[in-house]
Amino acid sequence: MSFLKDFKAFAAKGNVIDLAIGVVIGAAFGKIVTALVDDIIMPFVSLLTGGINFTDKFVVLKEGAKAGPYATLDAAKGAGASVFAYGHFLQSVVDFLIIALSIFVVLRYLFHYLKKQEVKEATPPPMSTTDTLLTEIRDSLKEKQ
Repeated sequence: MSFLKDFKAFAAKGNVIDLAIGVVIGAAFGKIVTALVDDIIMPFVSLLTGGINFTDKFVVLKEGAKAGPYATLDAAKGAGASVFAYGHFLQSVVDFLIIALSIFVVLRYLFHYLKKQEVKEATPPPMSTTDTLLTEIRDSLKEKQ
């Protein structure tokens, strides 16, 4: 019974729940960034590089049962060829860089916002006219003593 009670206490802790929420949001954010890369950024990169499709860039290391040339990476793999698929690697590097940049930008603005909130909370509100007058009277009485 103690094991179940300990596990329940562990699972109910805020850190575990926060981690679970972070994983779910991270997965959703990853899908958004993948769509951004595949559907928005890569077409522009392809346009700048003359219509090159990075995912179909490969080098045949060993011919398959059906001899090449192979038009696509899927055709080469379907023929049983051993291929060095560097295009997929390039795509993954671009995905990583965009994800890292996106997270950096989001966190930078989040920390900037949180820092502003801390400054607002740390700054005392301006004194009222009555408080100002009372402070001046107190200070003048201290000077006369």
